[in-house]
Amino acid sequence: MSRLHQKGGEPSQRMLRVAELIRHAMAELLSRGEINDPVLEQHVVTVPTVRMSPDLKLATIYVMPLGGKDAKPVLDALARHKKFLRGEVAHRINMKFAPDLRFKIDESFENSAKIDALLRRPEVQRDLAPPQGDEEESAPDKQN
Repeated sequence: MSRLHQKGGEPSQRMLRVAELIRHAMAELLSRGEINDPVLEQHVVTVPTVRMSPDLKLATIYVMPLGGKDAKPVLDALARHKKFLRGEVAHRINMKFAPDLRFKIDESFENSAKIDALLRRPEVQRDLAPPQGDEEESAPDKQN
C-alpha cells in the first residue's frame, strides 16, 4: 500500500469496495430488523457512509436515525450488539478477518443544513446578487 494511503490520504479502491460491501450488509441487517433491541425496532436507521482503515481492520459506520432524533440511544444500542453485527457482517461479505465495527452519527446532514442557512442570509444574498447597474450594459443591442 502506498505511503499516501497509510498517512490518511485518499482511500484506495479496495478500501472503498470493502466499505461499500459493509454499508450494504449493515443497511440490510437494520432494515430487516434482525437485531432484537427495542430501541432499534422503534427507529428507522440509515447507513449513509462507511469508512475503512487502510489495513481493513476497522470500519467506522456512520448512521443516522430518521429525523435525527434519539441519536445517542441508537448509538448505544448498536454498540451493545457490536459483536453480533460484526459476525453477521463477516458472514455476508466473506473476508478473511472481520473488521472491528465503530459507530458514529453522520453529521453531514447537519453540516449541509448550516451551509444552506448561511447561504440564505441577507448579507450573502446581497453579495451574490448581480450588480444593479449592469443590466442595461449587458443587454445586447437590438437592431431594427
